[in-house]
Amino acid sequence: MAKFLSDDWLDEVRARADGVTAGDLSVRLEVAAGDTQFHAVLADGVLVELGAGGIGDAEVSLTMPLDEATEIAQGVLAPSVAFMQGRMKTAGHPGKLLDLLACTARPGFAGFRAAVAAVTDF
Repeated sequence: MAKFLSDDWLDEVRARADGVTAGDLSVRLEVAAGDTQFHAVLADGVLVELGAGGIGDAEVSLTMPLDEATEIAQGVLAPSVAFMQGRMKTAGHPGKLLDLLACTARPGFAGFRAAVAAVTDF
């Protein structure tokens, strides 16, 4: 089991992202969950980079308390609901944000999230 948001957890996410696509979305994403920050780069719907820390040229930034990030990772809270309820703050390109949120509503995302959650120590 990998501790949530640790480097080992990022490795688990990378391993399970193989074969999962987000349509044709290309975005440079930065996420701050509590005191932890990580970034992801998707190109044509495929995860091409995932790492600890921020990214200088993020097109979309998501900021949320650790509790909300945990609920999203566990599948208890949908990212779009967190956004609509103001539990997740956003910055950056609004079109890319909406495309990203739409990708999290796809069936493939639920399976991916469940696979990562199964190996995560929350």
